[in-house]
Amino acid sequence: MSRRLNLEDEKELMALGKALSSEIRIRILELLQKEPLCVNEIAEILEIPPSSAALHVRVLQEANLIRTELKPGIRGSMKLCILQETSILLHLEKRETKKREEIISMPVGNYVDYKITPTCGMVNEEEYIDGEDEPRCFYDPRRTTAKLVWFSSGYLEYRFPNAGLQREDAKGMEFSAELCSETADYNLDCPSDITLWINGIEAGTWTCPSDFGGRRGKLNPDWWEDKNTQYGNLKTWRIDETGTYLDEELISNKRIKEYSLAEGDYISVRIGIKEDAPHVGGVNIFGSCFGDYPQDLVMKLKY
Repeated sequence: MSRRLNLEDEKELMALGKALSSEIRIRILELLQKEPLCVNEIAEILEIPPSSAALHVRVLQEANLIRTELKPGIRGSMKLCILQETSILLHLEKRETKKREEIISMPVGNYVDYKITPTCGMVNEEEYIDGEDEPRCFYDPRRTTAKLVWFSSGYLEYRFPNAGLQREDAKGMEFSAELCSETADYNLDCPSDITLWINGIEAGTWTCPSDFGGRRGKLNPDWWEDKNTQYGNLKTWRIDETGTYLDEELISNKRIKEYSLAEGDYISVRIGIKEDAPHVGGVNIFGSCFGDYPQDLVMKLKY
């Protein structure tokens, strides 16, 4: 019988090291390679007291190098020692932990709640969805096809599934979106404090400098006019066991457990502008067919 060990098997390695640190115990293993022996037979061959032989046998047994069986004797039962291992393969490296990542892509028009003010609107790949600057149009069922959504203040709320978190704890979460400020047409001098909330907890604010334009977004359809907003910056919020990060910069000591990702039926993600923000400059949220990045809203759960 053979056994494989690596550096993660600390208890087994320590027991094995102890078992092999004695010349007498090594000699016992050599004897048992030939045939099973009783404790008294081992003691007699090695010329040691039976009590000492019994102690050595116990150490070898704790290391799973031998096993013992009771067999009938003249005066009761005797402990028969049998070799358990024929080889041990030791890897001097830690076993790789299998990591899993769940990626969820959410269309920008698939929000479940909103509170916004004009300027506002949304478009899909082919046309405007209903009229511009009419917040009530955000109830239009065609909103789920939207590829670009914009508003001057307020928020949109999305709900991401968390079924995987019912089976396994997440070690980290990332959320990424292409974003920029919002004005009529575009304006390169238009700061806006865009905030992300996760399950109602503020996860950080990015001050976008511009409602970007002046060149066409790489993915924009031909019918989208040059005078309009063209592209955004891809921003990534990351939350793990050490804190909350925005584009790899630590912005908060809030750790992943504080966001209670597994407690409800979903993970709430809200993108918007706080009412008391120093820069209320609106927000454009880009989907996969507008701007510079071919993605919708993307959440990554890391297990």
